[in-house]
Amino acid sequence: MGPTASGKTGLALRIAAEFPCEIISVDSVMIYRGMDIGSAKPDKTVLQTVPHHLIDILDPAETYSAANFRADALRQIRAIHARKHIPLLVGGTMLYFSSLLRGLSNMPGANAQVREKINLEAKAHGWEALHAYLAGIDPKAATQIHPNDPQRIQRALEVYEVSGIPISVWHAKSGAPRPMFEALKIALVPEDRGRLHERIRQRFEVMLADGFLGEVEALRCREELHSGLPSIRSVGYRQAWSHLAGECGYEAMCEKAVAATRQLAKRQLTWLRGETDLIRVRAEQYDIGNIYRAIDSHIGTSTCYTKGTPSR
Repeated sequence: MGPTASGKTGLALRIAAEFPCEIISVDSVMIYRGMDIGSAKPDKTVLQTVPHHLIDILDPAETYSAANFRADALRQIRAIHARKHIPLLVGGTMLYFSSLLRGLSNMPGANAQVREKINLEAKAHGWEALHAYLAGIDPKAATQIHPNDPQRIQRALEVYEVSGIPISVWHAKSGAPRPMFEALKIALVPEDRGRLHERIRQRFEVMLADGFLGEVEALRCREELHSGLPSIRSVGYRQAWSHLAGECGYEAMCEKAVAATRQLAKRQLTWLRGETDLIRVRAEQYDIGNIYRAIDSHIGTSTCYTKGTPSR
């Protein structure tokens, strides 16, 4: 696990070359078909080299939740164990990691009517105003949700509207039973925030060169897709969609996308600081041997895995 642009995919592939791993993506954008460049989805060569799961499983018009991820991930983990391979979960969607490792409370599900009401209010007053309203009814949730994160603001208000109970209270309630496995948690943590910011900018420039705007334009050609969908509200896609709709210029789009990605990285790092039992690895430079030894020690003498048979 780690913030965006920290090198998670590269490390995962090195691990998979040494151990019999199958990768489970923990990414809320890679689940969507046709959203490849902007999500930094592994290319076909990588996907053919190491088995990957939970990539390209949904159409962008569909919605997906942490509960959906938990159910899908547990199913994949059981199947990978049955093949005597190691599930290697890789990504930066921290809510997905939390749902898998800690379970979820039985909070209300999605309510289309309430969501539409919230979206109309956002169009009339803006998401920052709704974030301010959230701060009044659920200060704890508001401190954990950025004012520019409409998806989480919407969900928090939806839960309160439907149940009358703040989402932070729901999160505090006991959730589903924890999985019957022990996870080894490895976190890539950049020590040089400036270098991470530069990597984020460079990666977005590469995405643009690779045809990111063409990818978003193809999505805009589909009548059923709109800017209110969770897929289109993803970082980078939201800003490109706005640019192609004539709402901002090219340079402004680039700056907004890079800034939003940096904010995402900041939230991911904040989450990691509160996580326990982590092997924290310096993203800029690490000893791969130490990581291999930690994995070997974690597996121990288990007979669940076919050790010594790398996936390559």
